[in-house]
Amino acid sequence: MAGPLSHIKVVDLSRVLAGPWSTQMLGDLGAQVTKIERPHAGDDTRHWGPPFITNADGSRGDAGYFLCTNRNKTSLQLDITSDAGQATIRDMVKQADILVENYKVGGLKKYGLDYDSLKDLNPGLIYCSITGFGQTGPYAKRPGYDFMIQAMSGLMSVTGEKDGLPGAGPQKVGIAIADLMTGMYASVGILAALAHRDQTGEGQYIDLALLDCQMAMLSNQGSNYLVGGSAPKRMGNAHLNIVPYQVMPTKDGHLIIAVGNDSQFQSFCRLCARQDWANDPRFATNEARVVNREELIPLLEEVTRHRSTQDWISALETANVPCGPVNNIEQAFQDPQVIHRHLRRDMTRPDGTKIPVVANPINFSKTPIEYKIAPPKLK
Repeated sequence: MAGPLSHIKVVDLSRVLAGPWSTQMLGDLGAQVTKIERPHAGDDTRHWGPPFITNADGSRGDAGYFLCTNRNKTSLQLDITSDAGQATIRDMVKQADILVENYKVGGLKKYGLDYDSLKDLNPGLIYCSITGFGQTGPYAKRPGYDFMIQAMSGLMSVTGEKDGLPGAGPQKVGIAIADLMTGMYASVGILAALAHRDQTGEGQYIDLALLDCQMAMLSNQGSNYLVGGSAPKRMGNAHLNIVPYQVMPTKDGHLIIAVGNDSQFQSFCRLCARQDWANDPRFATNEARVVNREELIPLLEEVTRHRSTQDWISALETANVPCGPVNNIEQAFQDPQVIHRHLRRDMTRPDGTKIPVVANPINFSKTPIEYKIAPPKLK
């Protein structure tokens, strides 16, 4: 069956990650996405390597970075600074449902491609602008990049090793999480705007900022500050509000133990033959364990380091204590559960070039995700 958005047309004027992540999601859901790219150069991320894909003819192809976020789109090279390019965009907009762009604030107005210029051509158009800081405010005209946003939002102040320990200091997340989640918020906002248009016939403008999205994503850390009045600090791999919920040493590596409640802690204590921990008022409740984590964690580590990771996983799973290995990415793709869920997919370009991609995690019962168009080559 056709995807749930198979009736939707998208003009994608975005580049790099946040915008393309959103439009890839729309493409995965069946939308017809046309990616507008600069002549000859294309999206910057085509060149952000190594690694690069090998084309069917043996030549060097696009960077893996580009391939992660541009499937289920067609590519059109267009010079939007030219009269002809602008005319082409306007013609496309007349038939489109959605336009996504991530130019600087006001960057498209001089070409007549801003929302106010296009909405009269198509009153039902949903126009989504993604910037670092939004369309308003003292930073509106500043460029914004994921790394900057992770720092400015406070995310790096709660990511990394605990202060005072080796390796401590500000640390970014290992993926461009601000970009990716802004792309996800964009997808949600666009779908909500489509629902509104279905009821009213009205399109609308969506203003999304990386900083806004990353602040929203502070979740419990942001709430802890607002409620408690103190800025949370880095905890390494430990959890601010739950104990034990962190990496533990094993005989041959490391193990994640994620005890989410007192019952699970009691099960862990029985497995360790340390019922005294479960009965100790310092450790009996999560609240007490959070207060006394500095006393408890060394006791746990002394126990966990005497068995292998796999021995612990087998025993803890039997005891219904949440746990898991610390995989690298190669190990993650080799995990039986990952293989079973088909989280690697292989796509083929018309020229025969094979491109591996990570699957979309949404599993519909009626309109399954289709992998129809491999990340397009710049023609």
